[in-house]
Amino acid sequence: MATPGSSLTQRVEQDMKDALRAREKRRLGTLRLILAAIRQREIDERVRLDDQQVMVVLDKLIKQRRESVVHYQAAARADLVEQESYEIQVIQEFLPAALGEAEVEALITEALSVTGAQTQRDMGKVMAHLKPLLQGRADMGQVSARVKGRLA
Repeated sequence: MATPGSSLTQRVEQDMKDALRAREKRRLGTLRLILAAIRQREIDERVRLDDQQVMVVLDKLIKQRRESVVHYQAAARADLVEQESYEIQVIQEFLPAALGEAEVEALITEALSVTGAQTQRDMGKVMAHLKPLLQGRADMGQVSARVKGRLA
């Protein structure tokens, strides 16, 4: 059952069908994981997710995998590092192209001027302005650190 209003969810479902037909077991597992996370959030919030909300879910999945990679590297588990890295790669296929450093800096500068932010107390306003622009296109943790540095 396709989600009306979410072309990203439909793309995941279509890719899942394609992976099933092509017998790409590893890719199929990752796509099922993505779809399960989307459906879980829909059930939890009792809403149909739009593309922006799906990107938030995908961002969260990538963040979780990056954290796992760090832990697996510390435990010298190359097999699990490789699996998590593969899942990150598949999940990123559904996100828009990442922005470059200069583009992110330009958006931060614009957000600071638009919101009139001067101190760290204004950080929430700036991040609220940036989040819809950068979701899925930049690491929000790094963006937050940059904004904090600029407001210091």
